[in-house]
This record gives sequence, C-alpha cells and structure tokens, in this order.
Amino acid sequence: MTQTAKGTFAVSMKPLAFEGATPEFKLGRMSLSKQISGDLTATTVGQMLSAMTGTEGSAGYVALERVVGTLGGKRGAFVLQHTGTMKRGVPSLLVTVVPDSGTEELTGLEGEFTIDRVEGQHCYEFTYRLPTL
Repeated sequence: MTQTAKGTFAVSMKPLAFEGATPEFKLGRMSLSKQISGDLTATTVGQMLSAMTGTEGSAGYVALERVVGTLGGKRGAFVLQHTGTMKRGVPSLLVTVVPDSGTEELTGLEGEFTIDRVEGQHCYEFTYRLPTL
C-alpha cells in the first residue's frame, strides 16, 4: 500500500575538495546534512556533486544521503539518491530510495521524495511503500 509522508527540513551544506577539478569545468562537491521533521523524523548525512555551465540557469547535480529515523512509526535507515538538472532555469529533480537500502523496520522500503520551497522553508512529500507482512 502506498503511503505519503509530509513535513519540513533544515539543510546544512559545506564545500569539500573536488579532486582533479579545474576552474573551467565548474565542478563542485559538498557535504550535506538535514534535520527532517513531520511524518518522517530523521537526520541525514551525504555528499553532493555539482556541475555549472557557461549558460545562465543550466547546471546539474547528483547526491546520496543516508537517512536515519522514524517513518510512519517505523524505525530504521535508508539511502536517498538525487538526480537534478536545471536547463535554462527550468528545474528537474528525481529523488528515490536506493533499492534494498532500508534497514530494521524499513527493510524493503521503496519510494520517491519530492522537495519544494514554500515561503523560504524546505518542504517534502515522500510517497513510499513498505512490504506487507
């Protein structure tokens, strides 16, 4: 059965060294951590790689983050995979649970995580499925 979790999160990002990067390619690497509230109560740690282009409003990023907490009353951890692009100011973002990354009561978790900004606040909607016993 598909369920939906909603809430907000605060994110902290810090620049990291990008081995072999040269200025003309505008590649970046960041650590990220989140404090998630709402139907999913969790903390995350992860890393993001980004690429800027010479065209205004065009860029891309990928990220992986480990989420540890409680979802719908079930405790465990899982990994989210981000793939995002911006094409001349038009964003596209896909954030999904890495298959078979769920642990403890979240074993078998599948889902898609959407992110939005509302009045300066990061908001999420997490559509997920857990195996029925």
